[in-house]
Amino acid sequence: MDIIFLSEIKVQTRLGVPEWERMTAQTIILDIEISYDLSKAGKSDDVADTIDYGTVVSRIRETLNANSFQLVEALAEHICQLILNEFSALSVKIKVAKPAILPGLKALGVVIARNK
Repeated sequence: MDIIFLSEIKVQTRLGVPEWERMTAQTIILDIEISYDLSKAGKSDDVADTIDYGTVVSRIRETLNANSFQLVEALAEHICQLILNEFSALSVKIKVAKPAILPGLKALGVVIARNK
């Protein structure tokens, strides 16, 4: 299967278990792999035959601006379901990283994969 990948997308969202942590938007970093049959787009050279990654990033930014999450797991699941349902992806793998949240820790997060 073919993969569209989006690497190190920096987005703002409200995320954290304590309510005070969700009061202010913070930066998270996303790495996303989207499985899709790209053979038609490879032949046609037409964006209509693939997933428009600019639109994917815009939708992610929009939904993360409108929602807040306690857990990175819930945020990752939300984005996977958005991509599967709105963009007809065959599968999605996402890494959500919350950088520098604890002293001496570069980042924490999750990696999840979902199939249609």
